[in-house]
Amino acid sequence: MNIKLTSPAAVAAALAGMLAAAPVFAADYVQAPGTGSILVFATKYDGEVFTGTFPGFQTQLSFDPADPATAKLDVTIPLAGAKSGNSDRDSTLQGPDFFNVASFAQARYTANGFRALGNNQFAADGTLELHGVSKPVSFTFTWAPGAQPVLTGKATVKRLDFGVGGGDWADTKTIPNETAISTIVKFNAK
Repeated sequence: MNIKLTSPAAVAAALAGMLAAAPVFAADYVQAPGTGSILVFATKYDGEVFTGTFPGFQTQLSFDPADPATAKLDVTIPLAGAKSGNSDRDSTLQGPDFFNVASFAQARYTANGFRALGNNQFAADGTLELHGVSKPVSFTFTWAPGAQPVLTGKATVKRLDFGVGGGDWADTKTIPNETAISTIVKFNAK
């Protein structure tokens, strides 16, 4: 390829052409410490809604919004720290009928490849490992790019699919099978 660059405009055009042809790579991100990232769960007990959080969760992301199929997401969730604002309920959640943190200290969500939904919205069809069980879970989110990008997302987890809340707690009239999960994660470039 022999290109004569005789003017500044020709140089600019040649550079623009090379940059346009250059491959775009996903950026690697880690959850920014101490910046208000949060992972929340919500369900009902005897008809009353209660929410809780999973402090200490960690998120790693490799993502290019222009090429979501190459994305990778990895979220580690320590279960012993689950907080719902009620110490009796928190103790029950950590016990053998629910999270069984003595045997399963953490949950993990991983996804490889996202789908674009439009308007900076994406879906990840990943796998949740919880309570010794791995099942597919879809996670939808909005991506706000910037110096410190923000992912805001949600998913629904069917607790009985993972053996969470079995035995006497398996009655879905007392506790619904579906648990709503929502998150806001602020990132730093890796």
